[in-house]
Amino acid sequence: MIRIHNTLTQQKEEFKPIEPGKVRMYVCGMTVYDYCHLGHARVLVAFDVITRYLRHRGYDVHYVRNITDIDDKILRRADENGEVYTDLTERMIAAMHEDEARLGVLSPTEEPRATAYIDEIIAMIHKLVASGHAYAAENGDVYFAVESYEDYGKLSKKKLEDLVAGARVDVQEAKRSPADFALWKAAKTGEVSWESPWGNGRPGWHIECSAMSNCCLGETFDIHGGGPDLLFPHHENEIAQSECANGQTFVNTWMHAGAIRVNKEKMSKSLGNFFTIREILEKYPPEIVRYFLVSSHYRSQVDYSEESLAEAGRTLTKLYHSLRGIIPAKDVAATEYDKRFEEVMDDDFNTAGAIAVLHAVANEINQHRREGKEEEARQAAAVLVRLGGVLGLLQQDPEAFFQADAGGELTAEDIEAMIQARAEARKAKNFAEGDRIRDELAEKGIILDDSREGTTWRRG
Repeated sequence: MIRIHNTLTQQKEEFKPIEPGKVRMYVCGMTVYDYCHLGHARVLVAFDVITRYLRHRGYDVHYVRNITDIDDKILRRADENGEVYTDLTERMIAAMHEDEARLGVLSPTEEPRATAYIDEIIAMIHKLVASGHAYAAENGDVYFAVESYEDYGKLSKKKLEDLVAGARVDVQEAKRSPADFALWKAAKTGEVSWESPWGNGRPGWHIECSAMSNCCLGETFDIHGGGPDLLFPHHENEIAQSECANGQTFVNTWMHAGAIRVNKEKMSKSLGNFFTIREILEKYPPEIVRYFLVSSHYRSQVDYSEESLAEAGRTLTKLYHSLRGIIPAKDVAATEYDKRFEEVMDDDFNTAGAIAVLHAVANEINQHRREGKEEEARQAAAVLVRLGGVLGLLQQDPEAFFQADAGGELTAEDIEAMIQARAEARKAKNFAEGDRIRDELAEKGIILDDSREGTTWRRG
């Protein structure tokens, strides 16, 4: 039995999909005006692990993650760059796909773009206007009438009267209530737009997710996820407009990933602690960054620091060390470790507990090797690779992991040449030169491991 913490009810609940054996899940994706940052990586990896695990447990997962490719930020950035907005979005989408691939994030089943669903968006807005839940304002915008939906605030636990009372004094006069939000925005002069019953314009941010999820997954689906910053107002507004348009429960289970902090402070450009995924991957191998993100529970707050990434590298290295020089056995049956792994992951996808199971398996591999039990070590290695794969880890050849270049000073060819020079020096009994080469490599972060089979190396 899988139990998931539902943000809506604020408690763990037994997961019962609408259709047995199938899961329909929607996760809010990126607004593609800039490169993806560390907070995006947190959400990408968290829901990638959730998807992988649900599939591991036998579910057919239909995973939809949208792309917002029309938005105020996109238009402003394109204008600043002096380029067509579609050139900007295509470039950023390509960069996003590169980043997620490097982090081992699987592609979603569908990746709808807002601009491809304009007709569906207009149709949903028309339904809301016709039913009295939305209205066309004098300025050409169309707003959702929040007061028409009595359950507004049920996700965020915010009260409508408090939201209205705390509204800014410069609220647009076109709104009937300060809490109302835009479904359709009238086009400004020269701005990209689409025709609609209310004049040329473009969709508001919230309505696009309601329309796309409705088209891809139906009026009611199993799981809706996203980052912590989307809970209010974005997800709250999605619920209101979707349930008013369809007269159905929108989503059964709401999931939100935890926030990212940098050195115990909120990540923000103004504080100078804002990092893109590609900036981080210039310094650290992708799997170490993924391990860092996976090692914390998806709902927990993650604190990013140089030391936390270094520690992730050290602990992942221990796992790969246990696999080094072993060919995992094939077709190994489920073990007690598989059972323990599933027990912790069934409990709201407890990846921290799952990582502990991986280390227990690695310890067993090392014990078997010390005792000369090679076949037992191979079987345990197969279990470690299998369970690691559910988390998107430990799928590399160990030597490839140890020799991965994260921007180091020396190339693999340089290092191999120095190892060969050291071997020749040692053969000539010039041990001082051999030690000098080893020390030089160590100063540059290259660690040598000597054995009867020869010398291997890894980046430390």
